Amino acid sequence: MPQRASALAPFRHATFRALWTATLASNLGGLIQAVGAGWLMTTISDSDDMVALVQAATTLPIMIFSLAAGALADNFDRRNIMLAAQVLMMLVSAVLAVFAISGMLSPWLLLAFTFFIGCGTALHNPSWQASMGDLVPREDLPGAVTLNSMSYNLMRSVGPAVGGLIVALAGAAFAFALNAISYIALIYALWRWKPQRPPRSLPREAFGSAIWAGLRYIAMSPNLLKVLFRGFVFGLAAVAVLALLPLVARDLVQGGAFTYGIMLGCFGAGAIGGAMLNARVRENWRNETIVRAAFTGFAISAVLLALSRDLWLSCLVLLPAGACWVLTLSLFNVTVQLSTPRWVVGRALALYQTATFGGMAAGSWIWGLTAESHGADQALIVSGAVLLGGALIGLRFALPEFDKLNLAPLDRFNEPELKLDLSSRSGPIMVMVDYEIAQADIPAFLTAMALRRRIRLRDGARQWALLRDLQDPRVWTESYHVATWVEYVRHHQRRTFADAVVSDQLLALHRGKEPPRVHRMIERQTVPIRDDMPLKVHEPLP
Repeated sequence: MPQRASALAPFRHATFRALWTATLASNLGGLIQAVGAGWLMTTISDSDDMVALVQAATTLPIMIFSLAAGALADNFDRRNIMLAAQVLMMLVSAVLAVFAISGMLSPWLLLAFTFFIGCGTALHNPSWQASMGDLVPREDLPGAVTLNSMSYNLMRSVGPAVGGLIVALAGAAFAFALNAISYIALIYALWRWKPQRPPRSLPREAFGSAIWAGLRYIAMSPNLLKVLFRGFVFGLAAVAVLALLPLVARDLVQGGAFTYGIMLGCFGAGAIGGAMLNARVRENWRNETIVRAAFTGFAISAVLLALSRDLWLSCLVLLPAGACWVLTLSLFNVTVQLSTPRWVVGRALALYQTATFGGMAAGSWIWGLTAESHGADQALIVSGAVLLGGALIGLRFALPEFDKLNLAPLDRFNEPELKLDLSSRSGPIMVMVDYEIAQADIPAFLTAMALRRRIRLRDGARQWALLRDLQDPRVWTESYHVATWVEYVRHHQRRTFADAVVSDQLLALHRGKEPPRVHRMIERQTVPIRDDMPLKVHEPLP
C-alpha cells in the first residue's frame, strides 16, 4: 500500500521553504492592514455598504486584471513580475500610512488605496500560483497549494487579533505603516531566487493573442469550466461572512476593533485546521463530496453567526467556516493546476481567480446593500441559503476528480523543411491530414476525431473541419487553419502526452500503406503577378 505523502513534503525544497517563510511576514502585514482599513471605514463612514466595499475594493482588481496578469505570467519571467507587484504594494501602503497620519483620508480615498493594493495582489497571484510547478515536483503540488493556504490562514489566526490590538492602541495609520514594512522580507527572498529559465525557440506570444489563447483553452475544457463556475458561486455567497464581519463585531456582539480581530483570528484558526486535514480528507472522499460538505458547512456557520449575540458562540461557529473556506478554495486551485499544461497554467489560474474573486467582489457589494436595508443578520441568512443552492448545483455540475493525465510537453514535433522562403509571420497556414478509414472503423474514428477537434481548437487552430471524399469514401481529411507559420509551430509545441493518446488512436485506425499524409499550405486570397513567397535559394522544386 503506498504511503500517503506528508503535508509538509514541499518544505524539502529550499527555495519553496524560503519563499513560503517570507510570505508569512507579508501575509501578516496584509491582514493587519485589512483590519485597519475595515475598522477605519466604520469610523469615517456611517454607511454599512461602504464598510462592505472595503472587501470589494480588495477583490475587484483581481477580477479585472487577473487574466492580463496570467498572460504575463506565462510569457515573462515570473520572478520579475512578483518583484514588481511587491514593490508596488509596498509603495502604496507607505503612501496610505502617510495620508492616514495626516488625517487626509476620506471613505472614497481609503477605497482607492485599497483598490491599488488589490491591483498589486492581482499582478502577483497568477505568477506565484503558477510558480508552484517550478518550485516543487508534480507529486508535491497539492501539498504546496495547501501550504500556501495555510501560510495565509496561519497569519489570519493571529494577524487580525494583532491588527485589532494595534488599531485599538496605536490607530489605523500605524497598521498601514507596518504593512509597508512587511513586504521587505518577500522582496528580498524573491531577489535571491534564481529560477531556471528554459530556452525559448519561439518568440513570445503577443499580449492580446496570449489572453485570447487562455480564454480559448478554458472554453474548450469542460472540467475547468465547472471549477470556475463553482468557484464563482462559492465566492459570491461565502464572502458575506468576511465582508460583514466588522458589522457583526460592532452591531451583533457589541464589540470593537479588538473583537473584530479576535473573530477574524478564529476564522483563520479554523482555516489552519482545514489545511491540516486537507490531505486526509482528499484521500478518503471524492472531490464533489468534499465541496458539497464544505458549501453546506459554511452555510450553517453563516446562519448561526447571524443568530448569535455572544462573542464566544460567534467565534465557535467561525472555526468550521474557516475550515470549509480553505478546503473548498484549495481543492479548486489544485484541480486547475493538475488539469492544465504548463504553457497556459498562469492564465488558467488567473481565470479561476477572476471567477472566484469576481464572485467575492459582487457578493461584497450585494451583501453590503442587503445589510444596509435589512441588517447584517438577515444578509448572512440569505447568503447561507445561496450556499445551500451552491451545494445542490453539484448534482448537475459535479467537480471532476484530479486529472491523472500526463500534461508534460510531448516534444515529438520536428519542424518540416520548407521550400518556400517564409517568415515567422507568413500566413495564414492551412493544414490538411488525409486518413484512410475502413467502413467498420468509422464510429471509432469519429469519436476520436471529436476529441481531436477539441484539442486542435484548444491549442490555437481555427476553422477546423472534417471532410469525406465523395469518390473514394475511405478517404477522410482533417483540415484547420492557423494565423501564421510561427503559430503553427507553437500549436504543435503545445501538444502533451495526454493528447498523443488520441493521435495514436487515429494512427491505429488508419488503413493506408503510408502514414497519414499532411499537407501544409499557405493561403492566398488574391493572385498577385509577383510571388511574395519565392523559393529558397539553391532549392529548386523536384
